[in-house]
Amino acid sequence: MTSPSGTRTGSIGSRPDWLGRLAIPVALASIVAVVALLVLRSTGSGASLETELEGEFAGAYPAEPVGGGQLVEIELVAAPTTIKIIDDQPTDVWAYNATVPGPALRGVLGDTVRITVRNDLPASTTIHWHGIRVPNDMDGVPDINQARIEPGDTFVYEFTPPDAGTFWYHSHTNGSEQLERGLYGSIVIDDPASPNLDIYTQDVVWVIDDWLLTDEAQLDPDFNTASDRTHNGRWGNVITVNATLGETLEAQPGERVRLRMVNASNGRAYTLDFGDLEANLIAFDGLTVGEVSDAEGLVLAPGNRADVDITMPTTPGLYTVNDVFAGTPQPLAAIAVEGDTAEASPLEPTTNDGVPDWTAAAEAPIDDELVFETSQRDGEWVWTINGEVFGEHTPIEVTEGEFTKIKLINQTHPMHPIHLHGQFFKVLSRNGEPVDEPFFRDTVLLNTLDEVEIGMVPLDVGNWVLHCHIQEHAEAGMMTVMTVAPTTT
Repeated sequence: MTSPSGTRTGSIGSRPDWLGRLAIPVALASIVAVVALLVLRSTGSGASLETELEGEFAGAYPAEPVGGGQLVEIELVAAPTTIKIIDDQPTDVWAYNATVPGPALRGVLGDTVRITVRNDLPASTTIHWHGIRVPNDMDGVPDINQARIEPGDTFVYEFTPPDAGTFWYHSHTNGSEQLERGLYGSIVIDDPASPNLDIYTQDVVWVIDDWLLTDEAQLDPDFNTASDRTHNGRWGNVITVNATLGETLEAQPGERVRLRMVNASNGRAYTLDFGDLEANLIAFDGLTVGEVSDAEGLVLAPGNRADVDITMPTTPGLYTVNDVFAGTPQPLAAIAVEGDTAEASPLEPTTNDGVPDWTAAAEAPIDDELVFETSQRDGEWVWTINGEVFGEHTPIEVTEGEFTKIKLINQTHPMHPIHLHGQFFKVLSRNGEPVDEPFFRDTVLLNTLDEVEIGMVPLDVGNWVLHCHIQEHAEAGMMTVMTVAPTTT
């Protein structure tokens, strides 16, 4: 692709060679911006509990993109194509640039990304940049942030990612069909200032998905069925990593690998079983953790991402990574360890000291309570938030820079992975018990009859949707809007 002066084409695949050129004081810029917001909350001789919690949050992640980089231009074409999932049998899918997952996009903090999307599908579409705090009009939610991209039309997304991490992009129009057909891909943003960026000899993305295939290796054409809507969404009969059955990563004994895992499934959750591999969680939903922990048993709900640090065993062999969410182990992919023993870096993974403890948040009042239920309307089952379906919803109103505590209540038996656009949050409690997760999320799984409290300090002004990431539940009404108002003096 030819780029105009001052631009370059998007990087696909390996880490670009321009990683080392930016050394921008991200943390300082973030702290200055957040502290400026906190000054507005100071009262009299002391600070309120909310202001104390906001103080803990200051500098946890950037308030604004650092900018100062280059313009990266990328073209994505959404169109029908075929891929081979089972042996040599072709499967009809929809894809970005004729691949599933779509192109693996990669860039660095400071760069501005300009992505021109052409819709060659027989249906309208949009793209959501899941987990990336983009400008509100770039978020890809039809009727909230942008108009649908009609067949034959193009739309230009442009944003400067403020956070480094593992993210993904996917259709946000008729997701129960369009995600299932293959419209998703990964996007990784690196931080060139990270002190331990190069301790890994391999940096690999695994996009996990399940497919409901017929005996002819075609997608089951019945999307968004009554059964899908009233249960846990559409679950497939084939699980793939990077649209491949039996995906296998080759590594040397002793080699250190960063594995980025993305759950792109419509409804299926995965509980990770690494077997004899020692896997440590170093980032969740994109952001670096405050403390490294064992990744064994970690649950990836639809929309979740997890970065794990794995030092390969010194004993050669084939090591399988399984899903055990439903009890019976299901193989996801494998790592073939063979060859000469490598010398792994002794450095510890980077952690984020700014992740707030927020223990005191247990005493903070609840600002909003969201109840997730189901009911029948005109003979159809719908999913509601506080008794309302999307389109009839009452927006949640919060203020930029102010600590907010929200209680999520699942009054149903199906699970609901609740995803919030434009903001990160921290889980504070589950079913009345304190939760000590040393990381932020953008998606949290509510199991049967769960009650979960989350805390957040919104930094991004605008109208952002909150919804169940089981696509069939969202389309049946389980979506609302969070309006983040700017701070006023």
